[in-house]
Amino acid sequence: MKRDYYEVLGVSRSADKDEIKKAYRKLALKYHPDKNPDNKDAEDHFKEVNEAYEVLSNDDKRRRYDQFGHAGVGSSAASGGGQYGGGADFSDIFSAFNDMFGGGGGGRRGGSPFGFEDAFGGGGSQRKRAASGIPGTDLKIRLKLTLEEIAKGVEKTIKIKKQVPCKECNGSGSKTGATETCPTCHGAGEVRQASKTMFGQFVNIAACPTCGGEGRIVKDRCPSCYGEGIKQGEVTVKVTVPAGVQDGNYLTLRGQGNSGPRGGAPGDLIVMIEEKPHELFVRNGDDVIYSLAVSFPDLVLGTKVDVPTLEGAVKLTIPAGTQPETMLRIPGHGIGHLRGSGKGDQYVRVNVYVPKELSQQDKDLLRGLRKSPSISPEAHSSGGEKSFFEKARDIFG
Repeated sequence: MKRDYYEVLGVSRSADKDEIKKAYRKLALKYHPDKNPDNKDAEDHFKEVNEAYEVLSNDDKRRRYDQFGHAGVGSSAASGGGQYGGGADFSDIFSAFNDMFGGGGGGRRGGSPFGFEDAFGGGGSQRKRAASGIPGTDLKIRLKLTLEEIAKGVEKTIKIKKQVPCKECNGSGSKTGATETCPTCHGAGEVRQASKTMFGQFVNIAACPTCGGEGRIVKDRCPSCYGEGIKQGEVTVKVTVPAGVQDGNYLTLRGQGNSGPRGGAPGDLIVMIEEKPHELFVRNGDDVIYSLAVSFPDLVLGTKVDVPTLEGAVKLTIPAGTQPETMLRIPGHGIGHLRGSGKGDQYVRVNVYVPKELSQQDKDLLRGLRKSPSISPEAHSSGGEKSFFEKARDIFG
């Protein structure tokens, strides 16, 4: 006797679509055949979960099921989908599995990397697959960049391991390059199964189990790639990174991912940007902040100092009477804008340097200076001096 579909997914009868989808993702990932090879119980659970989701994710089927139970949906859910399930839209569900099964996920043109969309129905995608082969999966890599590289943009040459066309068979999977039309689907790449119920006839479309949805079968399989047409290899790729990228941004290189089996279109290469922490500068958008320690006499009398920037040292004037925590601006010495021309600025936060050790002579000089009325803060307090945070707010908005 079939279990209640809500019980299968572990949700209440009032659950919304998001709750149902979330529960399905968790269970489908747990019982997926790729994670549980040769496990009959897991396969049965997976089919049961798919059957429940196909019904409960469809408003019309769910209404009939709520009203009539299993009889309301007949055998359409049970028979749908061959190995994995029926006509529900599973494409968004299995996009979450890309990383686990070796794909990237971002920017896939042909759906999920292992053809889940095709396996769950959709005759048009099956015919497209039969004509062009199985598409390759996406790849994700992380690219670490320094703040100097981000400031002006950089071109990186990197080596990646990925699936490449087999050289022995030129990616065809066959020693002689010969293929033949699949005798099961007759080149369609899909099989159809019709079932009659009290509500009418239901037709299920699934990938052909003989050719895997390609429509053709390889003859004289290549011994080097075992008929797959692809092997693990290493390639060199150039990545052009524009100025102004941030940690978490990504670049998509079309067609630079894994090659598809037997001539299928290659996937994409997703380059995730990772920004290295800088020992001198703190980033604030396209601006950078540098902390500078200046002696008390230099703050009082004013001075000129060499200040490091992302492009080398520059001369900075410290005006006489500069107060601690003052932010001095060096225009155009920040990070290039990602969108548009120009650069951000560099801000120098000035602090007073307080020595921990002094000679007796220095101590005597400071004691004498302490008695000067012009040194006392009370003599010059106006009550209107802004705090560091107020000054920073004025500068950065």
